[in-house]
Amino acid sequence: MLSPDASEETIRRLFRRQPVTELSDLLRVLETRSRMSVFRRLNVLGYLSSFTHAGRYYTLIEVAQFDQWGLWFHGGVGFSQARTLKATVVELVNGSSGGMTPKELLTLLRLPVPNSLYNTLHELVDSGQVRRQKLAGLHLYLSAEEKRAEEQLAQRQQQTAPQLPPPAHVSTATVIAILVEALQAGDALVAASVVADRLRARDVDVTAAQVEQVFAHYGLGPGKKTAAPGSKPSRSSER
Repeated sequence: MLSPDASEETIRRLFRRQPVTELSDLLRVLETRSRMSVFRRLNVLGYLSSFTHAGRYYTLIEVAQFDQWGLWFHGGVGFSQARTLKATVVELVNGSSGGMTPKELLTLLRLPVPNSLYNTLHELVDSGQVRRQKLAGLHLYLSAEEKRAEEQLAQRQQQTAPQLPPPAHVSTATVIAILVEALQAGDALVAASVVADRLRARDVDVTAAQVEQVFAHYGLGPGKKTAAPGSKPSRSSER
């Protein structure tokens, strides 16, 4: 076995040549058969074992170049500032704004065996380290902290909510005509098709789809209270 000083230089030289290595290479260059001796030398320098490939690979902390998620990959081998796969998944879930789906986690972690992630998620849910919520037919993993989980779920729901199509061009005069016609019945909103038919009868060129878009823009819908009959939108609301 090399001396401590010689071991330090030899280990650094090895990782300069190959940033990721296996235990067999470390045993060879340190001239020992003792695993414990190798790890004693590595501890002095600060090292990481891979969270992929069942921890088979090693690197020095000073070698790793972590991304915004605290992950670093070299040749398909992944290392994490959180060290283990379980701790990494917890960090990723807690740090996400809207929780994480298994697909999103797999994309980030690049695990060669996806089942290792599914098993890890199952264990983390069972141990109460993360929460699981079903949303839109998918499993969503959230922080174990209740308030944080509620914030993440709200953010995810906002992200997945269907977006209204951009309204077709409708002149300000036509918008006013639509709203006036729609609100004639007071609290009962007139159907878009009826509004369009009435306006076309008065030579206002408008379709039922455009009327629907104006309703959506102003938040009008069935059962919703409306303005008084004959009221017009303010100039600020028209823009």
